[in-house]
Amino acid sequence: ARPGLIIVDEEHDLSYKQQDGLRYNARDLAVYRGHLDQVPVILGSATPSLESLHNVQQGRYQHLRLTIRAGNAKAPSFQCLDIRSRPLEGGLSRPLTDLVSQHLGRGNQVLVFINRRGFAPTLMCHDCGWIAECRRCDARMTVHQSPPHLHCHHCNSQRPLDRCCPKCQSEDLRPLGAGTERTEEFLKERFADTTVLRIDRESMSRKRAMQDMMTIIHSAQPCILVGTQMIAKGHDFPRVTLVGVLTADQALKMADFRAAERTFQLLTQVAGRAGRGEQPGEVVIQTYYPNHYSLRHARSQDYRLFFEEEIRFRRNFQYPPFTALANCVLQGEQPRQIRDQADQLADLLLHYRTRLSSGR
Repeated sequence: ARPGLIIVDEEHDLSYKQQDGLRYNARDLAVYRGHLDQVPVILGSATPSLESLHNVQQGRYQHLRLTIRAGNAKAPSFQCLDIRSRPLEGGLSRPLTDLVSQHLGRGNQVLVFINRRGFAPTLMCHDCGWIAECRRCDARMTVHQSPPHLHCHHCNSQRPLDRCCPKCQSEDLRPLGAGTERTEEFLKERFADTTVLRIDRESMSRKRAMQDMMTIIHSAQPCILVGTQMIAKGHDFPRVTLVGVLTADQALKMADFRAAERTFQLLTQVAGRAGRGEQPGEVVIQTYYPNHYSLRHARSQDYRLFFEEEIRFRRNFQYPPFTALANCVLQGEQPRQIRDQADQLADLLLHYRTRLSSGR
């Protein structure tokens, strides 16, 4: 009721933004609550949001820097591995697989980060090219093996695996790409004598699953952790000396003006799991875009240079924090009806913009 200090940890995290029901951003509400009660607010993050850093530039926020890792641990070394034209097994290239073997041979632990749940992100017909799409939205269905089914991670729709192609009736349906389940399967085959632990939403749904997993990890025995964002931040794995990132540039393909920022943040967060103990850490980033500026600055761990390049892009195209954007979502069962309503809404917004610009 009477706070004296408000702390928002990982202030950049998307989970602070509520998208269902009452829509709000908990970080922004914390800042406003601090303003109302006249108490200090600390926004903590190794990768602050561009909005927060822009507020620093505008003199609204005070910038405090922590330049030393916890326990005086050394920063990990970074390597970008260009996987264009390289064969992949379970999402891993041969050089990364060899590094995993070397670190396990020294008695250490390895973290393999892949931000795709399930067995494979796509089910495709090899004969006609049909792709399993969600029947409720425009997303593609993800293939899961435990239990076997198709799952839309966008709207949560689920259905059994198709036995044959609905377009050409072929039975040659193939899962394409790698998710956490397929990567786990490959690593268990390749390193049969090593414990492989998968940490994602599905594997952690059982009560006490995370506690049991942490008990194994902190036993300090060599093991391989395979997971999504659930293991990318907030955990202390002192025996992890190698972090391998399999889909570093996945987000860069999305039509999102924050794609570069989120990629940089995610890479920095997951890299922070390496070398937190006495032994130095190593981070290997597999990528198809080794020269992209978000990967280049993540490799050098220079957030200042990344911010300067990204803020120029935002300013040039008038994206936040230089403007405010509204997201209008239309839902329904008839695609044509939804398109027509979207067109009507667009016409209405253009009409009001014309009136505002003319001063009427």
